[in-house]
Amino acid sequence: MKPSRRHLPSSPFNVPDVDPPPLEEFALQDRVSHDKYGLGSVIGVEEGVAVLVDFGSHRQRILAPYPKLVKL
Repeated sequence: MKPSRRHLPSSPFNVPDVDPPPLEEFALQDRVSHDKYGLGSVIGVEEGVAVLVDFGSHRQRILAPYPKLVKL
């Protein structure tokens, strides 16, 4: 039988599990800004999955957790 390894309290690998922050909620007609695509308006919502945004020149489906999308 192999002895188990000792875990040091100062180890960077002993990080407690942290719940991710809650997802931003979007509604139809919300004005949004995206780092890459610019200003737009929400035209479709798939709860917890994606939002469809009209940026004027094109429409883009943005997947959760919406890292570059900000509600205005």
